[in-house]
Amino acid sequence: MLTEKILIVDDQYGIRILLTEVLQKEGYHTFQAANGFQAIDIAKEQQLDLVLLDMKIPGMDGIEILKRLKGYDKTIKVIIMTAYGELDMIQEAKDLGALTHFAKPFDIDEIRQAVREYIPLKSK
Repeated sequence: MLTEKILIVDDQYGIRILLTEVLQKEGYHTFQAANGFQAIDIAKEQQLDLVLLDMKIPGMDGIEILKRLKGYDKTIKVIIMTAYGELDMIQEAKDLGALTHFAKPFDIDEIRQAVREYIPLKSK
């Protein structure tokens, strides 16, 4: 059974687990990355439909990850997650092709709704 694939990129374990549980219940296939290098490796191996990307990640920040993901696959859909106040980063990410953003702490229902809008599950 083919289902839509979502990569969750966040250095906070709790957030990755929360998003994974919620999106798997919805019927999506999820992958997790704690940093940019893991995210790029997964993106190379999997045909991802969507990436939920935290902007503040140690090592390689969200902008750099976004650039590399888009460099690898221009069609990849990316929703960014930011802490309050990172407006310049949000604008740069949107200029690079991010669809939308959520400020942390985010409302899980809003993320669920956005994911459904951007990558509706194909009827099984």
